[in-house]
Formats: sequence, C-alpha cells, structure tokens
Amino acid sequence: MTIEPFEDVPPGGDLLTAYDLAHLATYIHLLDAEKAPENPWRQAVASLFGIDAARDPGRARQVYESHLDRARWMAEVGYRQLAERELQRRDSPGKD
Repeated sequence: MTIEPFEDVPPGGDLLTAYDLAHLATYIHLLDAEKAPENPWRQAVASLFGIDAARDPGRARQVYESHLDRARWMAEVGYRQLAERELQRRDSPGKD
C-alpha cells in the first residue's frame, strides 16, 4: 500500500476538507482495523503511516487516534457532505 502524505493530526471541524477527500481510503482502513478481533493498531499505523510504534510510541498513538477520530466523524457525519458534493457534481451544467 502506498503511504499518502499526512499530517500528525488531521484537520478537524464540521466541514469536509481536501485532506479528508485525499485520505478516504486511509479512514476506511482505520475503521476496518478497529473492528479486527485483536485490534492491531500498531500494525495499522505502520502500514498506513509508516510509523514504527516501538520507536515512536507517542507519535504513533497520536497519529492513529486522531485519524481514527476523523474516520469516525466521516462515517457518522462527513459522508453526508461527501454525498451532497457528488450530487452537486452530477447535477452541474457541463458535466461529462
């Protein structure tokens, strides 16, 4: 898996951001990892962000938790904005 450039803490707030759009796949992977029976957060942070939790545990945990929080927001709230954005794109004049 290619590691996308990332911030240690994703943007917050109540609006969908360009960062969110660029990291949708990461958010999905984090939500999947959270549901795994053994919840291998260290493995997820290594594969998604390239951070070794044994060498940098504080940063690894911060990156994992902050992105997981944003992933949850996307699953609960942000997806509506994503759907609205897609509907507007489809309904706009000059679409392909």
